[in-house]
Order: sequence, then structure tokens, then C-alpha cells
Amino acid sequence: MARTPDEFAVHLMLEGGHREEVRFSSIQAFQKWYSGELMPKADSTTFISVPMQNVQGEYMVVRPSQVAAIRVEPVFNSSIDRSF
Repeated sequence: MARTPDEFAVHLMLEGGHREEVRFSSIQAFQKWYSGELMPKADSTTFISVPMQNVQGEYMVVRPSQVAAIRVEPVFNSSIDRSF
């Protein structure tokens, strides 16, 4: 039986070497943001908002033209402590 991810970590690699991680609750939430916000403005130098659902009171904006790569990683929460 396949496990279902609890959330998705989206790693944004930006021009200049900066990297940011944003969490989405589902792959559909990421796809909605990606296809609705990022892709239509891919060549734009104006800022767009990146949803930061896991951090209260913080927000992030990026220039879509500066996003060099995106990596989507499923995150599985479990009862095993892996913080070593």
C-alpha cells in the first residue's frame, strides 16, 4: 500500500545561488500556485507572492524571471525521530 505524503516541500532555486523552501499541504495546492501565479508571469520582473502556509506572520515575494529551478519533495511525517 502506497503511503500518502503529509505535505510537499518545494525548493526554489533562484538566480544568484539563493535557495528557499516553501511547504504546500498538497500537490494540487502547489500546482494551483504554479500554474496560476508563476507560469503566466514567467518572464516578468515584477514581484509575485509565494504562499508560506507553515510560517505565521511571514511572507515571501520573488521575481518569476529569477526562478532557475524548482524541486518538489514529498514529506512523510511519522513517529520515527530522524533528527540526528
